[in-house]
Amino acid sequence: MVRIFICFIFFCSSLSLSAQGLFSISGQVKDKKGETLPGAGIYLSGYTTATVTNNDGKFTLPALKPGSYEVVIQMMGFLPYSKSILITDQSASFTAILSENTIQLQEVTIKADPNRAKNLKLFLEFFIGRTPNSAQCKLLNPQILFIEDDRKEGILRVSTNDFLIVENKALGYRLKYMLNLFEYDFNTRIIYFSGLPVFEDLKGSGSKRKKWLQAREIAYAGSPQHFFQSLYKNQIQQEGFILYKRVKTKNPDRPADSVIQAAKERLVKRIHGPLKAGSALADSLSYWQQVQQMPAENVTLDMRGVQTDTLVKTAGPDLKFINYTDELYVLFTPEQESNAYSSSGHYILRPLTIPNYQISVIRMLKGPVGFYANGGMRDSRALLYEGFWAYEKIGDMVPMDYVPLAK
Repeated sequence: MVRIFICFIFFCSSLSLSAQGLFSISGQVKDKKGETLPGAGIYLSGYTTATVTNNDGKFTLPALKPGSYEVVIQMMGFLPYSKSILITDQSASFTAILSENTIQLQEVTIKADPNRAKNLKLFLEFFIGRTPNSAQCKLLNPQILFIEDDRKEGILRVSTNDFLIVENKALGYRLKYMLNLFEYDFNTRIIYFSGLPVFEDLKGSGSKRKKWLQAREIAYAGSPQHFFQSLYKNQIQQEGFILYKRVKTKNPDRPADSVIQAAKERLVKRIHGPLKAGSALADSLSYWQQVQQMPAENVTLDMRGVQTDTLVKTAGPDLKFINYTDELYVLFTPEQESNAYSSSGHYILRPLTIPNYQISVIRMLKGPVGFYANGGMRDSRALLYEGFWAYEKIGDMVPMDYVPLAK
């Protein structure tokens, strides 16, 4: 089964954990007429940090360490707004000008789409996921989604002009997600979506909060966020990760696609009438069809291990980066793969010498890739995930300021 790769920008924000002073992000929110907007929601993407503007439309997000942040602003009747802020050695301030959401302000006639229910189900599976945690998630406002099924290009596109609201009763979060882009390629089965998430804690009893805390710990453990945090600290082995290389080489026994297609076309032209089984023409056509099914690449696993001190380079006091040619084969030893994962289509074949650990593969599309101490990526679109990390999606995501329980 063709594996699904997924790359998504969970968080455009990042936070440096260096021992420096604390700063703030402040500003004022206005409309295009210059009038201030009190009561606007101000969020840090990927975090649980939030505030609202006062009567003068002003706000302050205090106690921030140096790093790169994405400020997200929401106001009823206006389009969502985001602003990238880099804090180095001083606080930052800006003025946000919001645009009216004309679709909310006027009545819109939407043409009936007979395929909307089917495509919406596909979107939810690829966006929220099909894990046990995802099963306890619900998209509260699916009506705001614009779904485009481009069969000519073989692409499913989903967009919106407002926040998606997902209630996650498994982890105890209410997630607001500003979806920038969602695309699913029916031919390659590659999924890409990017956006800005904002987390709010759900209210619950003491027993519920305890259950949520345990579920969050499991969701965080072994995640890309956990891995890159460990990689930043050069502590992947202490945190339960093992890192190998997966090497792909061209299969010398398989001709190029153009050669195979040309041979099949020559044989098809010679067919006149019914094709007799066992004939030389039928056997030749069957041979080239079998050749076409051969893998284009040979895959081998280098189990000598990857030295993180040579893989990771420092780009500055708050940023590190990785750059490599082969694929990284990541094992997380404290947890095993479930039966639900094994039947999801994301399963990765493993050597018999490797136990049933959770396995993920990281393919780099564009390097080098920078990452921060909190596990946030500078450009997550440069990476494709395969295996367990492609299986877990929005339904298993925790905030970037999540602090794991003390061991």
